[in-house]
Amino acid sequence: MNLKGKLVGTSDVVTVQTEGENIAGIHCGVSTDAIGGDDVWIAPAIFDVQVNGIGGINYKAKNLTVEKIAETTAWMHKTGTGLWCPTVTTSSAEDAIQGLTLLAKACEESEIARASFVGFHVEGPYIASEDGPRGAHPLAHVRDPDWDEFQRYQEAAGGRIAIFTLAPERKGALAFIEKVAATGVIVSIGHSGASPERIRDAVAAGAKMSTHLGNGAHAELPRHPNYIWEQLAADALWAGIIPDGFHLPPSVLKSFYRAKGKERICLVSDVASIAGLPPGIYGSESGLGESELHANGKISLAGTPYLAGAGLLLDSGIPNAVRYTDASLSDAIDMASINPARLLGIDNRVGSVAVGKEASLSLFRWKDGQEKLDIVATVVRGQVVYRA
Repeated sequence: MNLKGKLVGTSDVVTVQTEGENIAGIHCGVSTDAIGGDDVWIAPAIFDVQVNGIGGINYKAKNLTVEKIAETTAWMHKTGTGLWCPTVTTSSAEDAIQGLTLLAKACEESEIARASFVGFHVEGPYIASEDGPRGAHPLAHVRDPDWDEFQRYQEAAGGRIAIFTLAPERKGALAFIEKVAATGVIVSIGHSGASPERIRDAVAAGAKMSTHLGNGAHAELPRHPNYIWEQLAADALWAGIIPDGFHLPPSVLKSFYRAKGKERICLVSDVASIAGLPPGIYGSESGLGESELHANGKISLAGTPYLAGAGLLLDSGIPNAVRYTDASLSDAIDMASINPARLLGIDNRVGSVAVGKEASLSLFRWKDGQEKLDIVATVVRGQVVYRA
């Protein structure tokens, strides 16, 4: 298969030739039989490490099925997201284990799910109980870390849990972080009201990431020190950042980008399950109680100003990162492709357009100032999984 366009970061039109699951060649010049065009950008597949569901399908819902999980792949692929971490948020152990079991089964039964799901993300339940840091997660299911329970989660997931988000101030959290990090799972700090000292202790214990930094936090904090500054300053921590324009004001997004640097940021959507549906108020579909999806893509707990996940994916977030920060298109693509691949330790396989790498690619049209990528095609392991 031939793909024609400009590699992001260059201005030369090339033909990317794929063979099987991999990129076999990159040639200058024009191909007469190719997907794409002179005005199309070719980039590594958009890679999102925090996806809670989409199209009314929640990855922890009681009515979840393997067939519904497969439906989410079509929703994601049409936005250019070829790789992602299905995320199971705070719930009862029973519901979380059911969700993880079905996600694992989907990977076993569906070639497309297996190719697109690059590990699972478990966000909670070991998070802060207090309002603010807890965010929209249900208080009834928030609890202290439990190593045996984590092992049951990982068993249900078939060993596929790649990221685990927790609040390090919970009782027993530091010892838990050490154990989980030793298994190779990335421990991420999130939904936390921890002291700066506790953040430092968590990093020393093996925490490697901050989940949606600046969100899942108190509405008001001490000017300094506080846990946001501490995480920004921790060179060992990668920062997940939501660039939807609602979770972080543009000035904050720019400041975080300048403080953390392009090399340590992963753009994430934190997309909620009702994303993609018509604007309105939804109940159990969101997994968070009654949530309102606004026409502009913002999602809030119904009747409140509080956010409840995101309604925009990274086909909107990438242009926002360019518009609101110092990032170029190439920088923004890096934060949504090679950076998450490096975080998960799979950058030898995915995250860049190079001969021998996996042919997982996003093709799109975009000009400076455009609010959304115009997705032309999404390719996962050499298969065209979406074409406009």
